[in-house]
Amino acid sequence: MRGMDAFATRFMHVDMDAFYVEVERLGDPSLRGVPVVVGGLGTRGVVAAASYEARLQGVGSAMPIVEARRRLPRARYLPPDMDKYGAMSKKVFTILEGFSPFVEPLSIDEAFLDVSGLRLHFESPRHVAEELRRRIREDLGLPASVGIAAVKFLAKMASKAAKPDGIRVVAAGSEAAFLAPLSVSELWGVGQATLASLVGLGVETIGQLAAVDESLLRRHLGAASAAHLAALANGRDPRNVDTGRESKSISVETTYSTDIHDLDEVERALLSLCHRLSARLLHAGLGGRTISLKLRFGDFTTVSRSITVDGVVADTSQIWPFANDLLSKVQLDGRGVRLLGVGVTGLSAGEPAQLALDGSDRVALAEAAAEVRERFGDDAVLPARLATPPADDTNG
Repeated sequence: MRGMDAFATRFMHVDMDAFYVEVERLGDPSLRGVPVVVGGLGTRGVVAAASYEARLQGVGSAMPIVEARRRLPRARYLPPDMDKYGAMSKKVFTILEGFSPFVEPLSIDEAFLDVSGLRLHFESPRHVAEELRRRIREDLGLPASVGIAAVKFLAKMASKAAKPDGIRVVAAGSEAAFLAPLSVSELWGVGQATLASLVGLGVETIGQLAAVDESLLRRHLGAASAAHLAALANGRDPRNVDTGRESKSISVETTYSTDIHDLDEVERALLSLCHRLSARLLHAGLGGRTISLKLRFGDFTTVSRSITVDGVVADTSQIWPFANDLLSKVQLDGRGVRLLGVGVTGLSAGEPAQLALDGSDRVALAEAAAEVRERFGDDAVLPARLATPPADDTNG
């Protein structure tokens, strides 16, 4: 039954399950069904992500990789590929933003949504979650867990309860029953010192915490911490989904597995980065006034250059000439380039500047190219210099 009351639980927390592991499994089916650990593989490395098969054996995120290998020597251990995970994250967030304009990213693989605007299209937030998870699974091949509640922090706790690959709804009015048996350590803001203080008061569950007089908490934890924990224990959280975090810069960079020595190859790499940066700017509806270049050489020496231009730039044809000019001012001296990056700061919304006599045509072309990229991916429209030349099919 469709109704307004169902959307009292308007907050949704979407959390991708073992995201790094599942992205790796897309490219290597042999990783399915076996323990997989993604993380730094050196002696000082830590676990970035562990499959649920590995978690059942006591291996978890942030554990030293040496300890993980001791506990689970036969797991598959993989180094992280952040470029790959970032590209997939972008696809996930594109799906989320297709459901609601109110999306608050928390990290590369989780976000809050406010789905109250969908009450005319779905019977309930659960139906929204079911469709959202179906889209992520069918379009990307990835599992996701979703928590739904009337307040944000409860939605996040519900998504944890839904794992792996499930949905958990904390219905309005059932908050106390959901929270009561959980450990107080589950609450945001309860670290080791606070936990020790609460245990000293005989408080181990959230239900017990909710029953404690706040004045007693103030004496042991301080006014701010007492008020914060009392509110959470009683299911109160006044926050809304925050989509207003102003971006101060947008940048892209790549670390190369082999240092680049040839200037023409460095220029092509920089042009490719300008193309990626333009796609991000146009997708966000932003442009900027300051273009920055970053190079890191094989000896880890890092050089940065920037230039501020008149007007707002966003398209590759506008960014590239300035980025290439900045590159020409860097003395390579035969040193190999290990990392290359380009960014734009001084961001603002609006049309890109018309920097040439045919500026209006360039803007129209940039908008058309952006639409194609939006539908078919960033590499659907490439600068001619980056395009693969056609095969020579002549007989002579």
